[in-house]
Amino acid sequence: MSKITHSGIIATGMYVPEKRLTNAELEKIVDTTDEWITTRSGIKERRILGPEESVSDIGVNSARIAMKKAGIGPEDIDAIICATFTGDTPCPATACHIQHKLGAVNSFAFDIAAACSGFVYGLTVADSFIKNGVCRTALVVGSDGMTRFTDYQDRTTCVLFGDGGGCAIVQANAPQGRILSHYMGTDGSMAEMIVIPAGGSRLPTTHETIDKGLHYIKMAGNEVYKFAVRILVQSVEKALERSGHTVKDLKLIVPHQANYRILDAAARKMELPPEIMINDIANYGNTSAGSIPIALTEALEEGKIQKGDLIALVAFGGGLTWGSVVIEW
Repeated sequence: MSKITHSGIIATGMYVPEKRLTNAELEKIVDTTDEWITTRSGIKERRILGPEESVSDIGVNSARIAMKKAGIGPEDIDAIICATFTGDTPCPATACHIQHKLGAVNSFAFDIAAACSGFVYGLTVADSFIKNGVCRTALVVGSDGMTRFTDYQDRTTCVLFGDGGGCAIVQANAPQGRILSHYMGTDGSMAEMIVIPAGGSRLPTTHETIDKGLHYIKMAGNEVYKFAVRILVQSVEKALERSGHTVKDLKLIVPHQANYRILDAAARKMELPPEIMINDIANYGNTSAGSIPIALTEALEEGKIQKGDLIALVAFGGGLTWGSVVIEW
């Protein structure tokens, strides 16, 4: 068995539910307009899980696509890391459901709950595991069912979220998609800025918590916006510093898809053209941990990333959490 020198992404996949919820349809549900949503977020539509679908199904469907691209079977996967905070069940981990549905009997499986930063955290963990010999082939999933935790009477949040996700297969000594560096951070003092208040041990589920809508996501939008622009720039720059690069070396940035204005502001702050930011938020909305693997998969399929390109993945999310991964394709 060859010595492990690095890890890299050998394939990606994505899956979004068939059902669409457009801005025009939202106008009939809540006091909003297509113009209001578009100018403030860039979102035109989002996908909605079907009644029989769950977050693990998103992971399984995207994994099957990635495995087919990579030419491997479920028995070749050593580890499954699922980034989600809207999983199938509080216990067991959604990764366990994914393992069973795939038949990946040789893998261990666990979840990462870092909200929208989860996929970046998952890649960082997979890279560290592989370099330290814990596993050789890891399936990293980012999958969320945000609409199951969305209050459709709150027009400030319900227009933002959609369901979907994707995955990356990370393998030892991969010939492409080499992970060069990563950076992560957290500030728990800002935990209440993006929060689902009830359903955990602090506020267990009761009739009162349900009646008060405490199982829906709450967000301090303006404060999150200001934080996000600053932390996206900081995360990319710190990860690049660790790989010996600068922003001028980047071909593309694949950011968490939260709001097009955040992406434009971050690009300007780095003195980069706005088109360096992959932006598919119009089609899917904010899919939390699912947004980066969706955007990365589409960018690869559209030929926007070529061999030798230097790219950065970057995210921020509830916690508050943030992070970036630098990859040489």
